[in-house]
Formats: sequence, C-alpha cells, structure tokens
Amino acid sequence: MRIDALRRLGGPNVYLSRPVLVARLELAELTERETTDRPGFAERLVELLPGLADHHCSAGRPGGLLDAMARGTYFGHVTEHVALELSCRIGREVCFGRTVWAGSPGVYDVILECPRDEPSASPVPGALLALAVRTVTGVLDGRPPALKPELARLRAEYERTRLGVSTAALARAARRRGVPVRRVGELNLLHLGHGRHRRTVWAAMTDATSAIGMEIAADKRLAQVVLAEAGIPVPEGRLVTNAAEALDALREIGPPVVVKPLSGHQGEGVRVELSEPAEVLAAFRAAAGVDERVLVESYIPGRDYRVLVVGGRVAAAAELTAAHVVGDGTATVAELVERVNADPARGEGHDRPLTRLRLGAAEVAHLARQGHRRDTVPADGEVVWLRRNANLSTGGTSRDVTDEVHPQVARMCVRAAAAIGMDVCGVDLRLPDIAAPLPSDPGAAGVLEVNAAPGLRMHLRPHQGKGRDVAAVIIDLLFPPGTPSRIPIVSVTGTNGKTTTVRMVAHILARRGLRVGMACTEGVYVEGRGAGGLVYRADASGPRSAEMVLADRSVEAAVLETARGGIVRRGLGYDRADVAVVTNITADHLGVDDTLTVDDLVHIKALVAEEIRDGGHLVLNADDPRAAGLAERPAVRRRDPVVRLFGASARSAAIARHVAQGGVAYFVDGGLLVEAAGAERTPLLPVGEVAGAFGGRAAHVVANALAAAAAARALGTPADVVADALRSFAPHDRNPGRGCVYRVGDNPVLVDYAHNPAAVAAIGAFVRRQWDRPGVAAVTLPGDREDALVAETARALAEVFGRVVVYEDEDLRGRAPGEMTDLIVRGLRERRPDVRHVAAGDLKSALTTALTLAGPGEPVLLLYEKLQPVADLLHTLGAQPRPADAG
Repeated sequence: MRIDALRRLGGPNVYLSRPVLVARLELAELTERETTDRPGFAERLVELLPGLADHHCSAGRPGGLLDAMARGTYFGHVTEHVALELSCRIGREVCFGRTVWAGSPGVYDVILECPRDEPSASPVPGALLALAVRTVTGVLDGRPPALKPELARLRAEYERTRLGVSTAALARAARRRGVPVRRVGELNLLHLGHGRHRRTVWAAMTDATSAIGMEIAADKRLAQVVLAEAGIPVPEGRLVTNAAEALDALREIGPPVVVKPLSGHQGEGVRVELSEPAEVLAAFRAAAGVDERVLVESYIPGRDYRVLVVGGRVAAAAELTAAHVVGDGTATVAELVERVNADPARGEGHDRPLTRLRLGAAEVAHLARQGHRRDTVPADGEVVWLRRNANLSTGGTSRDVTDEVHPQVARMCVRAAAAIGMDVCGVDLRLPDIAAPLPSDPGAAGVLEVNAAPGLRMHLRPHQGKGRDVAAVIIDLLFPPGTPSRIPIVSVTGTNGKTTTVRMVAHILARRGLRVGMACTEGVYVEGRGAGGLVYRADASGPRSAEMVLADRSVEAAVLETARGGIVRRGLGYDRADVAVVTNITADHLGVDDTLTVDDLVHIKALVAEEIRDGGHLVLNADDPRAAGLAERPAVRRRDPVVRLFGASARSAAIARHVAQGGVAYFVDGGLLVEAAGAERTPLLPVGEVAGAFGGRAAHVVANALAAAAAARALGTPADVVADALRSFAPHDRNPGRGCVYRVGDNPVLVDYAHNPAAVAAIGAFVRRQWDRPGVAAVTLPGDREDALVAETARALAEVFGRVVVYEDEDLRGRAPGEMTDLIVRGLRERRPDVRHVAAGDLKSALTTALTLAGPGEPVLLLYEKLQPVADLLHTLGAQPRPADAG
C-alpha cells in the first residue's frame, strides 16, 4: 500500500466546507482484500490504537468502525480511520474522513479534514497519513511501528505551526460573528473581513495599533516617563549599561529593587526584590544578556495583576502568581515539577493555556535562595517558588479578578493605555488589592509596564475563576456590532461564457459607482488601477486570485470567475457568495483531474451554487437542464436561495413555470431584454443595443447579458444602470478575445476562445447569422482533453466550416507534436468527408493561411489558447477593430 499523490483543498470544496487533504492511495497487494481476510488484524490494530473503538464510521455511533471491520471492509477505509486517530493523538482534533473509489482497481482517494487555520504547506497531514499506512501494513505484517517517537515528532511540528492561543481565540470569535478569516502563512497574522472592510490582527495587536505607542511600550524606561508625566504612579527607575551603574542605582533608589532588560518580554532576564549588591550584579549580567541596556527600578510590594484594556475600556483583569510547586512530604522538587507538567493544559511557549514549568538556571538559583535544590523534598503543603516574577510565560498561573476591579484602578489602567497610545494593551501593575481604592502612600502601587500585543490566554482560560471572552471584545472593537465585514461577492461558473459574464457584471457594478475587484482567465483587475485596471496578469480563475481580490482594501465588490480546475485542485477562495451564476454545464475538461463525465462536472460546479449565503441569489440558465437543475439539490435548497432564471425566451417552460410561481426571470421578449418578477415586467433595453451582441445575432452574448443583468439586479443595481452598462460594454475594450471582430484587408476576422462543442456550435451559428456564409476557420484546441471530446469539438466545427486551418499551441499539454492536428482532422472528416483542411505550424502561419484561403469579404474565425500572441499578431498585420454593428 502506498500514497501516490497528495493535494490540499484550502477552501470550501466538494467534500466539506472546511479544508481537507486528498490522498491518492494505491492498495497494491491489498486490492480487493478485506479485514476479514486477515484474522486477528482488527484486534491487534485496536490494541495498538484503543481510540479506534470509539470511531463512529457510517454507523453514526461509537463502535461503528469495529463493526465494519468485523463485517469486512477495505484497508483504504481502515487507513483513513487510523490517520484520524493519529491526528487526535497529537492534539490535532479533526473528525471528518471519507474513502472513495478513484476509478481503478485498488485505487482510492482518502479525504481527511484539516484544521481550518493549518498552514497550507504544513507537512503534518501528509506525514500522519504516511504513518497510518505504515501502521496498517505493520500490523498486517506483525511489525507495527513505534508510534510514540513518531507522534512526539509530529506533535512538536504541529505545535510549532498551529495558531497561538490568543490568535486562535480571535479567529474563533471572528467566525462566530460571521467575519471571514484567513491566516497568512505560518504566522500568527490574520486577515479579517473582505475588501474595504478588511482588518488585520497579529496576535492581539491590530492594524489600528499605534506604531509610536508600540515603540514607547517596548522601551520600558520611556514608557515610565510618559506615564509619570500623565500622573500615573510608576516605580522609580534608572537606566544603566554597566555593573558600576547598576550598583549606583541600587544605592540611589534603595533596596529592594527590580532588575530587567529594557526591551525584554515574557519575564526574560527579570530579577525581583533584590537587596544585596551581589544579587544586583548577578541580575545585571542576566539582563544584559537580553539587552545591553538594563533598567533598575524600585520594588513595589503587593500582588501582581494584569489588566487588559481594549478600546478605552477594561475588558478583563487577572491576578498572576509566579511559578511554584506545593510539597507533599514525599516527592522531590523535580518530581513535583514533572507532576505539574503532566497537566495537558500546559505546553511550550504560548500554545497552551499554561506554560510548562522549567528547572533552568534561573529556577535553580531561585530555589537556592529558599534553601532548596532539585532533589529537595518539600514538606507537605509547603509552597516552593520557582520564579519570583509572575509571568505566565515562565510557568505562572492566573486568577480572574475582572469583577473585583475597583473603579479607581480601572480608570488608572485606561489612562495608562491612552497615555501610551494603545488601542489594545495589557497593563501590568502591583498593588495591595485590586478591589480596593488606590493607596495614597508613594511607592505602594504602580504600573510596571504597558504591553503591546498582550497575551489573552490568562483571561480566556484562567487557572482559577471565570474565563472571559476577550477575543470577542477585540473583534467588536474592529467590527462594532452592526458594521459589515464583507463586501458583495458574485461568483460565476459554468462551461461557457464565464469570462464574458464576469466582465459584464463587473462593468455594471462599476457604472453603479462601486470599486470592483474582478478575477477572470486574463488576470486580476481593480477598477481604476493601472492600465485598464489590471493588477496581476495570469489565468486568474482560481482560489488564489479570489483571495487576492478579497484582500484588496480598496475593493467594494468582488466578481470572481470560478473555474473547474481551481475547485478541484484547491477548493474555493471565498466562502458564502451573495450571488452565484451558473452559465451552463456541458462537456469540457473531460479526462482532466479524474473528471470523466458531465455528471462529474455538475457535481464540481454545483459547489458554487451550494456555497452562497443563506437567502443569497442563484442565477441559473433555464435553457440548460443541468444548470437549472442545481436549484433542486438538497445542499442548495438548504440555503433557501432566491432563484433567478435567465433564458432566450419567455416561452421557455422552465421560465414560464418559475414566473407563474412568483419567481424572477430574465429573457428576450419583443426584441427587449426583460426582467419578470411574478406578474410585473421591467424592460431593460432593446436587444439591438447590447454591445457585442451584433443586433442579437450573437445569441450567446445575449445570454451572457441576461445572466449579468440578473446578477447585478440581485445586488440591487437600478435597471437604468444595468441598461447603460450593457450598452457601453464595448467588446474590444471590455471583453478582448471574446467575440471581437477585426478587419484585415478585405476580411473580417472573428477572434474567440471557443474550445468545446457547445461553444464552437454557438460561435458557428453566429457566423452564419452575421455573414450568411461560413468562411474559413483557423483553430487550435487544448491538448489536455480526452480524444473523444476533441473529436466532438472538431465535428461541431465541420458543421459550419468547409475550410479549416489547424495549428497547435506552444503548450502541447502532454501531447506529442502533430497528435492534436491528427485528432482534429479526423473529427472534421468524420462529420464532413469533403472538408478542406490545412495543417499550419503556428499561430501566425494559421491566420495568414486562413486569410489566403478566404475569398474577398469572407469571414475568418480564429480560435486561440493565449490572447497576447493573438493581439501581437493582429497588430503586426495592421488589423483594425470593427464595431459590433459592422460586417
């Protein structure tokens, strides 16, 4: 058994609305073998991984997997469950798995859920599956792997790359509010919201956090000066750079003192309550190892508190207790530390609510001051301190005191945050009791530090007391209740017309006054930027391009072409579109990415219809039964969508029925594009005024215009704006490469991207209606389609064109040179034995040959794969754009 391929789908996908790993598993010698063929296997496996006994499997109850193995199940299915169990063993809790046949004997796709914010490049999911394969085969062979060291390594890698406690809490709080969340790489950096509403947080630091405030907070001495000037009590301090200055500070301030690095954090290099010169010198050396500038300040007695201030209000407060153990009269200090660290709530760094206790040099030195060593056995009930500073990062604990904070203390903390200039900060202070008024005696209370990007874990899950949802408070600061976090999203899929429809919708919304981000096969565009708004040139019909548009803070509406390839290979790049448009679903891309039938295409493209917001709009082609049928899918109906149909005529049975039931539809009636909502009719504009539709003779362009009008109207665009935009949608400027006519000498040259049977049939019908003669076609077709589809497309060409020049694109897509030419010619001759066909070497040769074959005034159809070489060639030939109403 082996893993042949892995791919991660990061967005909503055909398996799950959350990320998944898809693995191609080859069972090899285990093909068609079941668990019942290997007596004792299930028992040995469950003995190794007892948690498998609780797996539900399809039974929907604990023990379902055991029943399946007892009845007999394939080993791919078992491997799926083992991978899920191993994942849970390292704290990576996911529950969804599925194993599906991949079309060949012994070949299966194993689909495993991934944590939502796990980095896309994380090696952990693939390594877990590989370990699952070795576990299953090892148990079969009687040599199971040693799981403990493997899982320890994977746990460490998972902990290293998972979101920190604070950032994870912010992500959860945002999602509860319906705010989109996207993690950036492996960082604790989150993009929240879309477009113009997008905000960014890095742990608890927001994009509104003052850079000056952060600099002040990072410089502890400067922060003390700023706070003192605001009348806020702070310790008396001296900045020193050598041992002699540290001793002078001790004499000037008077013992006890605190010694700490000027720019340290998380308690690093801090020594507390020092009175002897030797202690101060040792503390200076430790602090200077962190920062050569060291702060010596007066020690304020009392308790340690952290107060979280968010947006000028106290959000939470905690009393902090330094790292310690409590003796039982029998265990050593080291054993007590090990016992405390067994708590699963403790981890390394900030990845768990509490940090593991350590017995490093600082802890051992502090033990010595108390007369203890690592092997000392403390008395029963004796508290042994490992640290004097009460930082969670050094193993301390917290107790929630939010409800105890005295109003005077709260006002002081809020003023401290304002003085430094922080929107979110943690105020560290010492005072006798946070529930009492501030003491009036000098040095009896004070603010020790103001922390930028404060950790939230002490408030989220305190060691004692009630947890506070401080992450939600920060999200409310970024997105006050009632304010939007999303922009309107229109997602367009289908087989034909996607790019044109996307461009039309974007043009309509721009005419409405919105700044539109658009992603299509030619690139990413933002209205008003660069040449024609192009910001990124590529085939931009996948999830990365969608993410690019939605991350642009200037964008007010997004229109996204959503192609099959992106859905299959990476999932969607967004969640919950407001409008989903499905132009049609016909044969194309068959034989690519295991897409074998048109039903497979329907299943893939249906995801766009399924992933709309509740009550969102669904624009479907009434003339295409597969597209129109999406409205009846259970996953679509659960969204309770507003269905808007479009089609060529009001006489369509589907449209007539839909309108009679009070639905909304768009069609051509009496030479007009019309919107019907129940009994109400709203004329939009005459068909003859739709730019690029050649007076209605380009029926496919009319269909695209109807779909675009439906999408724009779903977003509340006024009818007159829709009409104005469709009139001004000049093809050469707004829709290059799609139905554009040029004049080369005496011949009109029609440039189009048609590359499947339905598209070729549509463009052929237009040529007949427009010029009343077929002309000559110069064609290439994509090489990654299956032979039968290439042949069918060629036959559709032969229906119209008796003279065809065939050329091959530079990218052969895995085909041998000449192979595609032979396939196309064979298909042409199957439909039309008398067809005149010429093989041309490249694009230039194909077009010049076609022009030579064409008679005076005869049209030439040029089908292409890449637009830029076509544009360059037409420029070289002196081609002139022709308006849609010209011949």
